[in-house]
Parts: sequence; C-alpha cells; structure tokens
Amino acid sequence: MVSRSADVSSADVSSEFVAAIDLGSNSFHMIVARLTNGQVQVHDRLREMVQLAGGLDGRNRLSQESQKRALDCLARFGQRLRDIPPEQLRIVGTNTLRQARNSAEFVARAEQVLGHKVEIVRGQEEARLIYLGVAHSVGDVSGQRLVVDIGGGSTELIIGEKFDPRHLASLRMGCVSLSRTCFGDGRVTSSRLREAELLVQLTLEPLREEYLARGWDVVTGASGSIKAIQDVLISEGLSREGITLDGLRQLRALLLEVRDTAAIAERWQLDPARARVFVGGFVVLHGLCEALAIKRLEVSEGALREGLIYDLLGRIRHEDVRDRTIADVISRFNLDEAQALRVSATALNLLRQACSKWRLAGEEASHLLERAARLHEVGLLLTHDQHHKHGAYVLEHADLPGYSRDDQLLLAALVRRHRRSFPGTAFAHLPRDWAQVAQRLCVLLRLAVVLHRSRSKEPLPALVLRVDRRQLELCFPVGWLEQHPLTRADLQSEARLLRKAGFAFRLGRTDSSATPLAAAGSP
Repeated sequence: MVSRSADVSSADVSSEFVAAIDLGSNSFHMIVARLTNGQVQVHDRLREMVQLAGGLDGRNRLSQESQKRALDCLARFGQRLRDIPPEQLRIVGTNTLRQARNSAEFVARAEQVLGHKVEIVRGQEEARLIYLGVAHSVGDVSGQRLVVDIGGGSTELIIGEKFDPRHLASLRMGCVSLSRTCFGDGRVTSSRLREAELLVQLTLEPLREEYLARGWDVVTGASGSIKAIQDVLISEGLSREGITLDGLRQLRALLLEVRDTAAIAERWQLDPARARVFVGGFVVLHGLCEALAIKRLEVSEGALREGLIYDLLGRIRHEDVRDRTIADVISRFNLDEAQALRVSATALNLLRQACSKWRLAGEEASHLLERAARLHEVGLLLTHDQHHKHGAYVLEHADLPGYSRDDQLLLAALVRRHRRSFPGTAFAHLPRDWAQVAQRLCVLLRLAVVLHRSRSKEPLPALVLRVDRRQLELCFPVGWLEQHPLTRADLQSEARLLRKAGFAFRLGRTDSSATPLAAAGSP
C-alpha cells in the first residue's frame, strides 16, 4: 500500500528540489522538498510498508521475496527522482540493512533500480538524523527533549536541547522484530505479552539509570508505530492528543480483549500490515514509558527522512555536520593541525592535476581526500610505529556524526594505507564503485605525506604531476631534489612500494627535459 500527500509531477521537479528516502525496517519513506523563503516546503511524500525486517531468515539473510518487494517499491519511488541531481538526494538504510548478511547484494540492486547511491547508516547516525527531523518539526522548547523513535528493527532514544543531540542510543528492538518473536501467528495472550515485556525490560536495563539521571523536560515520539498508537488511544477516548502512560495501561487491557491482529485491524481500522506489527510497537513504547517514568509524550510528524532533508540542506549551504565532526576529532586526539593542513593542501593540489585523467572529478572525491589528509595522524595518540593501523580502527568504529557506514570505511581505508605497505588488494573490501577511486586517492595522499615528512613550514616548490592509467611522474624545479636529498630518498622508496600495487612512479623536472607520459587508452 502506498500512502502519499501533495503530488509533484516529474516535469515540475528541478534542481531547486531536494529529496530523501528512508529504507526503514518496516516502511520505506520518500520526501521531496525545497527551500522557500528560508523554510522547507514539502512537495511530495510517499510511503510503503515493505516490512523488510520480516524478510530476514534465521541466518540474517534477506529473502528474495522481501528483496523483490522492496525493489518494486523503489522502482515506484524512482520515478519521482529522475530530475533530482545526486548531490541533492540522500537514500539511507537502517537497522535491517545493518544486520542483513547479504545487504551488499540488496544495496547493489537498489542502486541499479534508483540510479543513485544508497548509504547504510549506523545506529548513532540514525538517531542523530531522527532528532534533527523532530527538532525542526515541532515547536521549540526550553530545556531538554527526549525523542523516542520506534522503527521496525530498532528503537532510538535521543536526549538533546534545541537542535543539538547530546546523548544518543540505538536499541535492537522494534515493532517488526518483537512482533515476529512474540506474536508471530497474530495471537495476543497474557503470557506472550509478559514475554515481550520482559524482552523490552532486559534491553532497556543497561541504560535506564543513565537516562533517568540525565533527565528531560519534554518527550516527543516519532514513527508510524507511535502515530498508530496515538490514533487508537484517541478512537477509544483514552486521549485527545498525544500519548499518556495511563492510556497505554488501559490499551494493554483492551489488547487482551481483542486477542489477535485481524481483530485489531478491524476494531481500530488499521491497515493489515500495520496491525501485524502494532502489538510489538505498543509493547516497546509501553515498556519505555514504564521504565523511564514517562507520563506523557507528544507526537511529531518529522523523523528520519525530515532529518535527512535538513542535513542535506546544511551540506548544500556549506553547513556540513561532517566538517564539525572532523574538527572535533582533531581536537579530541590533539592532532598537529598545521601539519594536517599542509598535507591536505598538497594532496588537493595533486588531485586537481590528476582528476581529469584519473576520473576523480567531483566534490565527493575531494572531500574524502581532504578529510583523510586532515585525520591521517589520528592514531599517533596511541603509538607511532603502527599509527596508520590504529587510526584506521578509530575511524572505522568511532561515532562520526554525518558519516554513513561506507563513508567511514572509505576514510579508514585511506588512513590505513597512507604509509608503509601498499598491496594491490588493499581496497578490495570497499564498495565496488569506490575501490579504484580510493586506491588512486590514496596514492595522492601517500605522496603528500612523504613530501611533508620533515614537518617543515617551508613551502613546497611548484609541483607538476602527470598521470595516465597506472603511471605517475612528479616533476620538481631543477635542483630542488638535489637540495632535499631526504625527500628524494623517501620518494624513491615510495616508488618501490607503489610498484607492488601496479603503479609506475618516477621523478622529473619542470623544464623541457621532463618526459611526458604516454597517453595510451583511457585511465
């Protein structure tokens, strides 16, 4: 079933529009919007209850049936995206795609259907985006806000103030997963409710005291489950607006009277797909309210997809949260920022000269190289000898707001290979579309690191880089290398390391004696 609001035809969609797709564990959502007089104006919404989490088998693999259901939905969504530039669109997968062992297979098929990149975000990043969407969708409040979002496979809890999320958690329980575990055949009994409630209590126990100690002034709920619960409470006369703990306690008794999901759908006029996961979502919310002493929560229309829109608009207006993340890591790990900026500037200079032949044009490649250059020494706080390995581990596993799982893998891969060995298979674990790009960017980063090994403030001379396929020639003014023998020796050593990855690297001079590279074929 597709739910939709104001329509906008494909012909009306132009470069002023932005769009976001949330590939949730229960529902897929798409939103198309534009910025008008400083306000986000929504032009189209699409929603389908795909229930992707229901397609996970015992080995955590997505079934072919569930993949087809999801891809059919995306084909319909794709019609709305035809005229939206890639830089003005974000598509993210959440808990089920984080858990599925064959998520890479599905993502490749989804990208083929949509013609756009699909990101899988970590739980902390999902929580940040949800908070951003809620904070922009409801009125401002003084003090702290607790945001609760119950998805199909995970539940996010975020404490923040205004637009700033301060404490984030993503719990592996959701309306689909809990409904499958405890109410798989649709029957609702006292024993099954108690079993589900115990599972929720066990999941909440490790963070309950910490959250209660932090406190909040208002609670806001987001997600289809919470909206459906509010609708049921209103229809039963248990609420006029919002959700109360007392109303949830009374609804629990009503569920035991109704006893199965078919009757739930009939009594409260729910879509059958929503009815099948309603009890699981209810138990999660009721358990949260009991455990965290939540007496009342308001319900927000905004959630992850709205957060994606606001995050995307920030990137377009050069207010990118990823820049704040990089600055925070530099500060936290006490990095030599002057050295990082020197390496970054040289790496970007080399990129400008190589981008055409090596097909590295575009902001995505330059941003990745710049950020890897600025963070390449992040592992030095732990040890010098293996700091490239430690740095890669930190960047792959840290909470980096604004970064998807693949973004962090790419960043970590560049830092891991910025020095020492450089095997040809170093980037084979990356997404297929990025493996060659990452390898070439890393070559440029390695050269920049070598050129600044002395950590000198003395500026480098004008450098000329020529590339073609797997050949590189770095040219210096006459006599400069002779005056800097250590740099020359380091570059010659680097040539031997690059050769193991299939790159032929040589030094030249920026005069008429420099030999141009043979331009045989495309890069």
